[in-house]
Amino acid sequence: MWESICLTVAATAGNNIGKVLQKKGTLILPPLSFKLKVIKAYAFNKAWIIGLLMDLFGAVLMLRALSLAPVSVIQPVSGCGLAILSVFSHFYLKEIMNVIDWIGITLAGIGTIAVGAGGEEQQASAISIFHLPWLACAVAILFVLLNGWLRIYRRQRREQELMQYEVIEEIIYGLESGILFGISAVISKMGFLFLEQGFSKLLVPICISISICCSGSGFVCQTRGLKHGRAIVVSTCAAVASIVTGVLAGMLALGERLPSAPTSRLWLLLG
Repeated sequence: MWESICLTVAATAGNNIGKVLQKKGTLILPPLSFKLKVIKAYAFNKAWIIGLLMDLFGAVLMLRALSLAPVSVIQPVSGCGLAILSVFSHFYLKEIMNVIDWIGITLAGIGTIAVGAGGEEQQASAISIFHLPWLACAVAILFVLLNGWLRIYRRQRREQELMQYEVIEEIIYGLESGILFGISAVISKMGFLFLEQGFSKLLVPICISISICCSGSGFVCQTRGLKHGRAIVVSTCAAVASIVTGVLAGMLALGERLPSAPTSRLWLLLG
């Protein structure tokens, strides 16, 4: 359990530090699109490329962690990435942090230890195939609502001739990317479970390919949010959405559960 938690902490550190570097790179870059000129501009930006590589390295470590522990344990631990992001922003970007910020960082560290203390090995349970369509429909409906909200808000902003990027857009892009990252983690774990339960080995690369598509879509949403929004707002919303999505989807579709021992369950909930 502790090995998977350490891998998750390293993965989320790479993800969040990578986001800061990508944010720094996007300050002088045009909005992300599929135009060749825009893609070249991103490809030759040193800060953005280093941030992207760190993000991808974190994703590889996360895949390894997911092969060792339940999604409902891994996703809450990934929340400590916000603490790492805050500390990195303070020392690297010279952002000012108050006492409440440092208290939040401390609580995130305590929560990570609590998850490790409360986690327990779980037997591989049967994947709830019949729950997967409901999960897909719920995610699709949620995205329709979020994008509808975003379009309405943008139209109102244009009518009022407001040029400033508002917090609502940061929140929506953060939520969309977080949901996609959470679903990506669940699909990756699903591939490993299929393998453990004797299904065809071809399902593993298929699930990982779908997971990469979800992560890539989340990456596009995240980059759009980071272009004009604040990294800490986008990352916070993404982390919260990813944790909630991962835990709920893990329990609904993968048959994961809270620890059976009352003390372990308390530690996990506190984490």
